[in-house]
Amino acid sequence: MPVNPELVGRVFAPTSPYLVGREKVREFSAAVFATSPLNTDVEAARAAGYTDVVAPPTFAVVVQEHTLKQLLSEPDAGIDFSRVVHGDQRFTFTRPIVAGDELTATLNVASIKSLGGHSMVTAESTIVDATGAHVVTATSTLVVRGDE
Repeated sequence: MPVNPELVGRVFAPTSPYLVGREKVREFSAAVFATSPLNTDVEAARAAGYTDVVAPPTFAVVVQEHTLKQLLSEPDAGIDFSRVVHGDQRFTFTRPIVAGDELTATLNVASIKSLGGHSMVTAESTIVDATGAHVVTATSTLVVRGDE
């Protein structure tokens, strides 16, 4: 089943708020080998002007994952997760994510392209804080492999 081209432009409901925890930031930092004290040391982060530890830039995928679940579980999407490969990931920040942020994300299907029997689905997740201010837009391209 091919990916439904009518998904382009579809905007999904905002996710439930995600509270960024200090220990989650520290754990993620260790997992991606982030070595800045801003990622683990509250005092270092505060001395640099932040309210708490600063998440590495790729932490945004933790929040974006909730929007991608919406897309992948959409009954009319035509996306077989067993055939999905992550093709590209980009981030556009207004400010860093810090522990204590309460983030909500909204996914928009930006484009779907066919290439050699495969589909390339580009999804943009706009992530905002509790005040509604933009924090980061996470853009993923998923490659849905066609029949072998």
